[in-house]
Amino acid sequence: MASSSTHVYLLSSVFLMIFFQLSSHQQLCRKDEYLALMQFKDSFVIERQASTCPKVDLWKSQGVDCCSWEGIWCDQNTSHVIGLDLSSSCLFGSINSSSSLFRLGHLQYLNLALNNFNFSKIPSAMGNLSRLTYLNLSGSFFSSQIPLEISKLSNLAKLDLSFNLDYSHQGLLELKRPDLNNLAQNLTKLEWLDLSFVGINSPIPKALANMSSLTYLHFGQCGLFGKFPTNIFQLPKLRVLDLDNNWQLSGSFPEFHSHNQLRVLDVRNTTFFGELPVSIGMLSSLEYLDVSSCNFSGLVPPSIGNLTKLHVLNLPNNSFRGENAPFFSNLTQLIQINLKLNQFTFSEVPFSLASLTHLIKIDLSFNHITGHFPSWITNLTDLRQLGLGSNKLQGSLPSSISRLKNLETLFVYFNNLSGIVEFDTFLELKSLKSLELGFNNFSLVIKTPTNRTIPKFKLLGLASCNLREFPDFLRNQSELNILSLGSNNIHGQIPSWILNMSANLWALELSHNNFTSFEESFLVFPCPSLLYLDLSFNFLKGSLPIPPLSILFYLVSGNMFTGEIPHQFCNMTSLQVLDLSHNNLSGMMLQCFGNLSSMLVLNLEGNNLHGLIPETWETGNKLEAIKMGQNNLHGRFYGTISIEVPETNFLFPKLRIIDLSNNRFVGTLPIDFFARWNAMANLDGENAIYLQAYKRYLMVNLLVVPFQFPYSMTITNKGEKMEYAKILEVFSAVDLSCNKFDGEILEVVGNLKGLQLLNLSNNILVGPIPTALGYLTNLEALDLSQNKLTGRIPTQLTRLNFLAVFNVSHNHLTGSIPKGKQFDTFENSSFGGNLGLCGMPLSRQCNYYNSEDLPPPSPTSKGNEVSGLLAEFSWKLVLLGYGCGFLIGVVIGNIVFTRKREWFLKTFRNRHP
Repeated sequence: MASSSTHVYLLSSVFLMIFFQLSSHQQLCRKDEYLALMQFKDSFVIERQASTCPKVDLWKSQGVDCCSWEGIWCDQNTSHVIGLDLSSSCLFGSINSSSSLFRLGHLQYLNLALNNFNFSKIPSAMGNLSRLTYLNLSGSFFSSQIPLEISKLSNLAKLDLSFNLDYSHQGLLELKRPDLNNLAQNLTKLEWLDLSFVGINSPIPKALANMSSLTYLHFGQCGLFGKFPTNIFQLPKLRVLDLDNNWQLSGSFPEFHSHNQLRVLDVRNTTFFGELPVSIGMLSSLEYLDVSSCNFSGLVPPSIGNLTKLHVLNLPNNSFRGENAPFFSNLTQLIQINLKLNQFTFSEVPFSLASLTHLIKIDLSFNHITGHFPSWITNLTDLRQLGLGSNKLQGSLPSSISRLKNLETLFVYFNNLSGIVEFDTFLELKSLKSLELGFNNFSLVIKTPTNRTIPKFKLLGLASCNLREFPDFLRNQSELNILSLGSNNIHGQIPSWILNMSANLWALELSHNNFTSFEESFLVFPCPSLLYLDLSFNFLKGSLPIPPLSILFYLVSGNMFTGEIPHQFCNMTSLQVLDLSHNNLSGMMLQCFGNLSSMLVLNLEGNNLHGLIPETWETGNKLEAIKMGQNNLHGRFYGTISIEVPETNFLFPKLRIIDLSNNRFVGTLPIDFFARWNAMANLDGENAIYLQAYKRYLMVNLLVVPFQFPYSMTITNKGEKMEYAKILEVFSAVDLSCNKFDGEILEVVGNLKGLQLLNLSNNILVGPIPTALGYLTNLEALDLSQNKLTGRIPTQLTRLNFLAVFNVSHNHLTGSIPKGKQFDTFENSSFGGNLGLCGMPLSRQCNYYNSEDLPPPSPTSKGNEVSGLLAEFSWKLVLLGYGCGFLIGVVIGNIVFTRKREWFLKTFRNRHP
């Protein structure tokens, strides 16, 4: 895309420059404009440390005729300055409406891009330059609201306000008044409009489709939402349409026509949906097509083979499918193809790619590609990036891959490749920076002679490669950002040199090994730039290592760490995921966890912690999962939280996972508390994706590497444990089992429409089972056993068509058990211990002469009386079984499924995250 847009931009700029240079030949500039230019220059500091700044630095040496100065053009007849190009001139300082710039009233061309205007506002006096046809203020640290006066520049043909970012790459400009509709209605001559990273935060107005002169339209990451007007695709002169990273912008592609001139079409990271139309093959000028991470589906139309000018084809992270793609062979100009994270079922890597000799990037990861590693790939000698990870390739990894001398990235993780792989094979690839071999069936043999030159890796993934010791060559890998050695059989101590080898280490993954200790003791983990650390499932002992303040993910589950949780965790304000579960930690629960507003997942289960859960949580917290079961926590949710009062400190607007089972909580079941959350009330199963605690993108060389952390969990069902690696994002549940909650279950629970699993067993709950539970139509498991519930089992529960696990045993329930649908599948054990119950599957028959045995009345059409009470509910909880508690972990890697049940598999399907 960059090459195409730059091409258009350069053409227009060159034409203007030639025009201005011809027009200003042998002209002397006016004295007032000479003074205005000098005053404008003198109002800034020139950052001379930045490369070279030739334009304004050379003005005085170029004489008194400002029309001859670099970056200045004058009108041939009047000698007025009509063009000013000070882009990349190292200017630093602010600019306001009193600036001498605005005395240049005849300006038609103004380019101030790529300077540093120190977060100042765009001056409203810009509107006084009414003759402007070209205005470029991109990448210059302007901030705040774009002034209304910009919309009055009715002669503008080009407006570029893009990439005004702060140092954390967040947009600085906003477009509210004027809004996008004002621009579309007033700037009717626009040919080029780039508002990338401007906070528009509105739908795209239909008036934009009337701007018939538009050739270039870029709205990257503008907060756009709503449906995109399809008429804009049909603008007669449009060549570049880029809508990337507007996650709430929806739409679909129209039928295209042969007169369409699009060269760049980019809708990546939006919610565009539907199928690619066959008519997309009519876009004969198309050079760049990117629909990454949208909601497209269906077959890729063979008509794409007509796009013979296509350089880049990016279709990843959709639901495209197909068995072969012979049309690829027609795309002879293709240099990049990315089809990862789709549903392609190629029986082999498409051989039609073999003829595309210009390819520098192939990514087919996360599909269903079978067969052997294609030998013909090694003939694509220009190839720099090759991604075949997460497929079903088998056989050996050929040593001929060493022919790809230009290869920088090789990903073949999560396949079924087998045999012996010699690490020496990769030493021939001198440009190799990123190598990911993890989770195959081969054994990696590392016998690297000391005299061999080893590439300096940025990313190295050797998980599950049957390693038994630390690879010694890592001692000299001083440029590593990401290292994964998990799921091997490495014993003994973690060597000190691995922790000190690189100040640039971002991610270290050593989980599922047999480490017992660190070779060298330390208080704070030695890697100062570490963002991700996973030491889970080893045999590490002693005090909990303190990660650096930079840490985002800290995972040490399944070790033998002892002592208290260090108070230094209170200062880790960037922490996203903290998993200390299943260790031997003791001491008080840190109350400061409630102040960590960036926290997404907190898992402390299976320790010996005591005390209270934090009484308050930071307003606006991002928690999605809380796991504190199997500790010695006590107390209760303090006070009664009123539904009418929105200002409460204990809100979790994003929380969908909670486990407070197996503790000592007392008091009334906090139903009103539940009423404050959002996500459980509205969950859409049709667009299910796997639940991920967080996704972090790290730039490694030219490769963006996603770090994904799918939730996993273990269900305990009748004494047997079953582990599941992935949970659908729409999945939600609540577990408050094995405490001492009392009181009644209120009808308000019926509004939690997204709830799938609910466990309130082993408490002291009284009163009837609410009929409103019949509204939980997504419910798959319900456990109310071991309480003191009374009355009948509501027939409304027969509405629950997905209910597969049901347990109300050991209560004081009476009357007949409802019949029909799911209730005909439940066993005796679901109802045992209720002496007043009768009917199948129990042996006690109902006596309908006894009013106690009469079946309850059929459900009425009465609506939900509590609709609206739970408009705010937002937990993503995890899992229910018989007995007490959910066992959930946040892990990376393979989970072996010890047992599967059909009812569960329909929810936890083994799909890619």
